[in-house]
Amino acid sequence: MPDAPPRYTPIEDYAVIGDCASAALVGRDGSIDWLCWPRFDSPSIFASLLDADVGGHFQIQPIGDFEVDRRYVNDTNVLETTFTTEDGVLRVTDLMPVARRKAYERELWPTRELLRRVECVEGTVDVDVVCDPRIEYGQVDPPLDDRGPHGFFYNYEGAVLIVRSELPLTLSHAHGTLHGQWTLQEGDRQFLSLTYDEGTPAVLPLLGDHAERKLARTINYWRDWAGRCEYNGPHRDAVVRSALTLKLMTFAPSGAIVAAPTTSLPEAIGGERNWDYRYCWLRDAALTLRALYELGYEEEGQAFFSWLLHATRLTAPKLHVLYDVHGNVDAEERTLSHLEGYRQSPPVRVGNGAHDQLQLDTYGELISAAYEFVQREHSLGDWHARLLADLGEEVCARWQETDEGIWEVRTGRHHHTFSKAMCWVALERLVALHEEGYVEVPVGKYRDEAAQIRVAVEEHGYNEAQDSYVATFDGDRLDASLLLLPTYGYKEATAPRMKSTFARIHEELAYNGLLHRYPADTDDGFASEEGAFGICSFWDEELFARLGRVDEAREKLSETISYANDLGLFAEEIDVETGAFLGNFPQAFTHVGLINAAITIEKVSEDASTLYKQPDSAP
Repeated sequence: MPDAPPRYTPIEDYAVIGDCASAALVGRDGSIDWLCWPRFDSPSIFASLLDADVGGHFQIQPIGDFEVDRRYVNDTNVLETTFTTEDGVLRVTDLMPVARRKAYERELWPTRELLRRVECVEGTVDVDVVCDPRIEYGQVDPPLDDRGPHGFFYNYEGAVLIVRSELPLTLSHAHGTLHGQWTLQEGDRQFLSLTYDEGTPAVLPLLGDHAERKLARTINYWRDWAGRCEYNGPHRDAVVRSALTLKLMTFAPSGAIVAAPTTSLPEAIGGERNWDYRYCWLRDAALTLRALYELGYEEEGQAFFSWLLHATRLTAPKLHVLYDVHGNVDAEERTLSHLEGYRQSPPVRVGNGAHDQLQLDTYGELISAAYEFVQREHSLGDWHARLLADLGEEVCARWQETDEGIWEVRTGRHHHTFSKAMCWVALERLVALHEEGYVEVPVGKYRDEAAQIRVAVEEHGYNEAQDSYVATFDGDRLDASLLLLPTYGYKEATAPRMKSTFARIHEELAYNGLLHRYPADTDDGFASEEGAFGICSFWDEELFARLGRVDEAREKLSETISYANDLGLFAEEIDVETGAFLGNFPQAFTHVGLINAAITIEKVSEDASTLYKQPDSAP
């Protein structure tokens, strides 16, 4: 370990822990640098991820030089970090307790809790602990009440944050920073706890055995859940880790899945592509639902679909790009100018200005999710059916409009080819739902509109000179989202136009085995460059499989999986030169892509019909 560590930890050196309502990032150095309570999108408790000086952190590490190894306890989201020093070995186990409902009914649990177990497993280790909460993105300095054996209480805005430790901590800074230095001998094992409660907290039991039981229950909870995964292909470890990550990022009270638990991790160091991803995107709906169902997670799939219908019902027939975990659209974007940003890459944004954009593809994705839902022998309620029918009318009325497109460009609206194709998907799925008795729609009208959309896409969305579908009508720019056309059934993978599009995207957007989402010179409103988009590579591998090139698909999937960090996690983007992570972390959409690619490859290799296969004699 260097004498002067960098102020910012590489994104790929983080792990995530969580409790299906909130999440924390834990660095290889034992520092918790990001935590928002009580929800994913709540203001931060620790945010040194975005400002090393102002944000606050909770660090446990040996004093002096050390080497680090880390892992998740098998098939869990419980993190073990092992520090090896000259004199001994220290293991830190980090978790947010979760358990089956009965455990909550038998005992008093705080609203949120983070447990850290510190254990000397060999020799002697001198340990340094710093707990420095900086509430509300470092803007609130709450009063601190030292209650002795009951812990340190930080009180603010009707909530209380409590720090407890089995070894002594002392106040070392006016901001309420707690500090401790301990010498642990082999066999010593101690707990620290951080809890959050609103109103008057219950009397918390002593740590010790009670904390050990919470650790055991949490391990059992995650293992039982992971054990239900029905994928048994060659990439099972990566698929299970991706599934566990999706479960962790699920807001259990509603079923929503956030895109990422972080905000403003930059897509380019020093750039301005910094966004708040602590929301749920409709764009992800059908692909996420498919991943959950294919893995056997029926309960999570139903909860997610119920949340989708609840959220969209509040604004239908208008669909917003994103919603918060309760289905609201209050995501006004603002800048936290007092934070310098990760690696001095401002701005730090809270909220997301894309929430009120028009993205016509979302209609196809939501209705495809409904189609996926009923294929699992679920039924639609009357109001569900009316909602979907209303969305169909909205598609008929608006498909000829321009929109911001799947990538949420901030240079105005255009006729995006993928958006138009997804409008076609929306109407085709509604016709199928009608024919299967789930909804009542004017079939003749929808078929006519769908035919008009297809004519428009084929005439204006395909560039003969490029020999490829292109991003916008009558344009010439390639776009990796067009790799999804076979997935949604708009085009067969083996259709000549699809095969040539696949080839051209490889020629222009692929580098070092990864794909960019569009060419670097695309005017998307920002001057800075960006990395390869993780999910695009997984879309690519799905298409390899659909083309019957299964061995290549498997090989490429293994190559892309190798870009994950040592724990199997992915960010939104990857630097194609260095392999460093860029953008928010961990990224749900990337892990959804991994799951679906692995599933598709195995389905095709078994000669199963590809999902959403549709006869297509057109070029």
